[in-house]
Amino acid sequence: MHPVLIFRHSPTEGPGYFTTFLNRHNIPWKLVRIDAGDAVPENLNGVSGVCLMGGPMSVNDDLPWIPAVLALIREAVASDIPVIGHCLGGQLMAKALGGSVGANPEKEIGWGDVRITDADAARPWLGDAQAPMPAFHWHGETFTLPPGATRILESAFCANQAYVLNGRHIGMQCHVEMTPELVASWCDSGAAEIAASDSPGVQQVAAIQSDLPARTAQLHQLADKIYSRWIQGLRK
Repeated sequence: MHPVLIFRHSPTEGPGYFTTFLNRHNIPWKLVRIDAGDAVPENLNGVSGVCLMGGPMSVNDDLPWIPAVLALIREAVASDIPVIGHCLGGQLMAKALGGSVGANPEKEIGWGDVRITDADAARPWLGDAQAPMPAFHWHGETFTLPPGATRILESAFCANQAYVLNGRHIGMQCHVEMTPELVASWCDSGAAEIAASDSPGVQQVAAIQSDLPARTAQLHQLADKIYSRWIQGLRK
């Protein structure tokens, strides 16, 4: 199988559990380190899928790599190569495919449940889950749905937490890839942002790190469902 191309936009926002999942299923992957100056590939020859991780920047920033990534997302969707986006990645997908990205009504940082909004569209990705599911959040912006996409998840502070397109692509505002190490690292580097926020959607560091192993294990149950569906579409 060709490798999955994974875009890392910040050194602290690596693929985390996503690559653990790929390794478990013997799926090769290649990391494109945008933060380290790696060039955006000119095409998707020899690529089975595209994964986009998070990052502190905005998709609306004037950064030299953003237009090239947006073009690659459009190429992937046009070629039926599965795309998955986490937070900034979901926003990049939305903008590439005709949606927009702007400020969310409230900044959202920490643990918060997501709820299914369209049972039929969500079923291939999440099964017949009825109860809210815990997810991790760290964002101040959010996306509108691109044309043709269907929203499948929402949270108390963000209406668009995940959308699916053409049965094989998924863009998420939330983070399902977190590990205890990633959470701890973000809390360390983002402590000042947390302290400066008065948003009701922002949790304090102690609350975020409480019961971390158990919470991330539960998060990975959600990730397993989403990732298991996504890899079904990988180009062989």
